[in-house]
Amino acid sequence: MILRALSHRPRLPSMRIAQMTSLLTNSATNGASDGSFAGVSLQDLPKSNTFTANLPSDPQFKTPSDSHRAARGDLGPRMVKGALYTYVRPEETEDPELLGVSWIAMKDIGLVDGQENTEEFKETVAGNKIFWDNKTEEGIYPWAQCYGGWQFGSWAGQLGDGRAISLFESKNPSTNTRYEIQLKGAGKTPYSRFADGKAVLRSSIREFIVSEALNGLHIPTTRALSLTLAPKSKVRRERLEPGAIVARFAQSWLRIGTFDIIRARGDRTLVRTLANYLAEHVYPGWESLPSALEDPSKPTYSAINPPSGVPADKVQGAEGIEENRYTRLYRAICRKNALTVAAWQAYAFTNGVLNTDNTSLLGLSLDFGPFAFLDNFDPSYTPNHDDHALRYSYKNQPSIIWWNLVRLGETLGELIGSGAKVDEETFVEQGVTESFAPELIKRAETVIGNVGEEYKTIFLNEYSRLMSARLGLVSEQESDFKELFSELLDTLEALELDFNHFFRRLSTVTLSDLSTPNSRIEKASIFFHSEGMTTTSGVTESAGKERVAAWLEKWATRVKQDWGEDRDVEREAAMKKVNPKFIPRSWVLDEIIQRVEHQGERDVLKRAMAMAEHPFEESWGGDREEEERWCGDVPREGRMMQCSCSS
Repeated sequence: MILRALSHRPRLPSMRIAQMTSLLTNSATNGASDGSFAGVSLQDLPKSNTFTANLPSDPQFKTPSDSHRAARGDLGPRMVKGALYTYVRPEETEDPELLGVSWIAMKDIGLVDGQENTEEFKETVAGNKIFWDNKTEEGIYPWAQCYGGWQFGSWAGQLGDGRAISLFESKNPSTNTRYEIQLKGAGKTPYSRFADGKAVLRSSIREFIVSEALNGLHIPTTRALSLTLAPKSKVRRERLEPGAIVARFAQSWLRIGTFDIIRARGDRTLVRTLANYLAEHVYPGWESLPSALEDPSKPTYSAINPPSGVPADKVQGAEGIEENRYTRLYRAICRKNALTVAAWQAYAFTNGVLNTDNTSLLGLSLDFGPFAFLDNFDPSYTPNHDDHALRYSYKNQPSIIWWNLVRLGETLGELIGSGAKVDEETFVEQGVTESFAPELIKRAETVIGNVGEEYKTIFLNEYSRLMSARLGLVSEQESDFKELFSELLDTLEALELDFNHFFRRLSTVTLSDLSTPNSRIEKASIFFHSEGMTTTSGVTESAGKERVAAWLEKWATRVKQDWGEDRDVEREAAMKKVNPKFIPRSWVLDEIIQRVEHQGERDVLKRAMAMAEHPFEESWGGDREEEERWCGDVPREGRMMQCSCSS
């Protein structure tokens, strides 16, 4: 499948790269402190409610007191209009058991070591304590967001936080980074539809670990602070399962679906209100957004980091493609998502359910259901056994994210297309006149098309940067896409080799190992599974080794160009900093779930989280046999597993 949209770029002839971007048509870690800040108690952690203070609340429960006086059962499913959230408190959890915490998350939030042992912490992350005083009606009252979404390409209507409830926003006193602390599995909200507002232990363990694993890989993501078992809560999914709560956090939980629901209801005023909030309170302000590119229809690699500092009221660009502040906001959102999906592809992470309600306006990996890291490299793999059309397969992720961003562009189209008229009183109050509509539509379509080209440019540049680093290269050449990246992916697919194992094992290969044809063929065997060749394509093991050896010869040539002859030790160290030894694969997560849920183990979670937080280490000081087994060859029956969306 040839990438027509990029056919003008001779540096991108790759069949495999083309497959990942073929549908891109025009239709990291968060701020950790530096170690000098000891942290504060949960009680002393600065708290705010910027979200609820600036956006409209559910008219049925206009104030925290209205919600608090209501019976908990009255806060259940219904349609909520004209609002972006509902005040709703978590349901109480009886006899909660704190199963685990992320130490990195504790530090990033700004909590002092040992807070996890306090009753206040345990009761808060179990949903039994809120920071609002019923008598004085002061403090921060919890809320659940209202949003909609396009699910598997079809409009699903109102969705919202059906089992997630935000407790408060916090600010790390050292970094000044603000996070929204949220409980998943905390009970029914108006957005629960026909569900119970609960989360099961198995899916909670998966989200708890993968959130911090992605952060450890420097992939932008929402985070997980703690995992709590609700032993008295029995939740029915495919079977009756124990319930659990994940305390998670992000700089924002806003998603494309938040705009979707407003557009579907025709509330153009609220679209502007939300866009203003996003730029002024989630992003660092209007002037932080990227300035217009010199030629937005043909973005170049010199425009990877455009300057910012454009005043909010300034309009940039030529006639017909003028960019106002809302265009700059849209571009910023698209650019962030391009960077994230490039990281997914470079580390073979597959989300499994990339609906618009699961696509972050900050470009964060969001809402983990049937996710997985690839084992054997198969571009058509999806971890979601309900995705029969492979809509959310690994190779489709860049295209699907752009499809979702086009839906956002349609919502913002009126603001984008208005150009210099965006703040004129008549336009703000009355909308688009019949005479202005053709110009507005043409401008919006052109701008969104140009942003599509920018998205592809950012994606391809970041993907190339990450892949080069994973291969131990310190420079980039035009031939790398075809001769190294694409040929490697084709080889991995044809021989059914493990994606992430290949890079880690490649890190240890020296140039002397590849000095002769025979030595290259001999070294090729380290990349095969322990049982040898497993492909069903008819390729013999000797032919497979010869193919890998041919690629290794090309790689060695590039390594010599970048490093010279005698820097293997230095290069290996650099490669191991970007090629993880541990990945929370599906079979490992299944084992952890079985051991926690059915065998009553607890320390296994602590050991798994230590590995997830520091994936590039050689060892973690835990159970050495367990570590090596989890990092070793994937059992044949555990490869390319799938699971359902139920959680």
